[in-house]
Amino acid sequence: MNEQIKQIAERLAGLRDVLEITPEEMAKVCHLTPEEYLRLETGTVDISVSTLHLISQTYGIELTTLMFGDEPKMNSYFVTRKGKGTAVERTKAYKYQSLAAGFAGRKADPFLVTVHPKPEDEDIYLNAHPGQEFNMVVSGRLLLHINGKEVILEEGDSIYFNSELPHGMKALDGEKVNFLAVII
Repeated sequence: MNEQIKQIAERLAGLRDVLEITPEEMAKVCHLTPEEYLRLETGTVDISVSTLHLISQTYGIELTTLMFGDEPKMNSYFVTRKGKGTAVERTKAYKYQSLAAGFAGRKADPFLVTVHPKPEDEDIYLNAHPGQEFNMVVSGRLLLHINGKEVILEEGDSIYFNSELPHGMKALDGEKVNFLAVII
């Protein structure tokens, strides 16, 4: 697994240690078995943003702190220059670039997400997390699978949805897709 996943895993283990949380308690928050949760802390398996979001909401930790390791410091405004947002590539299929990592006390988490094409026969990974989500396609075409339905979004299209419903995405036409995702 890549180095960024290992760093996230170390932050999870450190958080659990500092807060004196048992693996069983953290697993319950993540809707995982203790064994599944402990595998996350090894850094050998992918850690979904939805799982990190659940942990951040439950324990009052900034999502971007778990993802990137930096504490936000700004409270008036925070500028992210083109191509300069803190990024993590969770898997070879998804890259998340935070657009507000330095702003403390955010009420939403905006990301520029890049989805790389996968083989047609590969299943879409579904996740769910508390809250709501807004997605707007910046470039490419995206297949969004949400709660058993499929929606195709083209450049400029957007969707706002209940992120507690199972959802996942796939790049279409063999081309990568960039979209704005705001997790609320």
